[in-house]
Amino acid sequence: MASSEPGVPVQAAPAPIGEDYSGVWLSRYEFYSSSRDGTFTGLHHVILTQHGNRITGQSLPGASSNPDSPLSFDLTTDRNIVTGTWVEQTAQDGYYQGARYHGAIQLLVDPTGRRMSGKWVGFGKEFDVNTGPWELRLLDKSTAVEIIAKYSTSPAE
Repeated sequence: MASSEPGVPVQAAPAPIGEDYSGVWLSRYEFYSSSRDGTFTGLHHVILTQHGNRITGQSLPGASSNPDSPLSFDLTTDRNIVTGTWVEQTAQDGYYQGARYHGAIQLLVDPTGRRMSGKWVGFGKEFDVNTGPWELRLLDKSTAVEIIAKYSTSPAE
């Protein structure tokens, strides 16, 4: 990236001091299915837990638009950039018959800290590498039992 001043590099904007991304988030990603010749959306309610610059995430029980397809994240945050890996184990009785998909993800956190958006990359069924948009939207900063119970349902767009 270039700056308007010669020789001055542009740096990522710092996240608000003490920002903690722990909470319940709505995860939304899009993927192209070559076997169905269409683009589809995956939705999950996920809980993110942050310790220092490390964030782990996991979908809540019963909280996927494709039932019984748990999603997990292993992420690192550097200012307003979140980078890491994702894994989704598809439902045994679903279209992808229990296939395990995984890949990398990079997201930019908006200035409010309530939305992350970026791209995922991962392999496809036909030995290709796929990519698509991914967004996380904060639903609740609390991870209390009653909040987790509230979001342990299939998300709606």
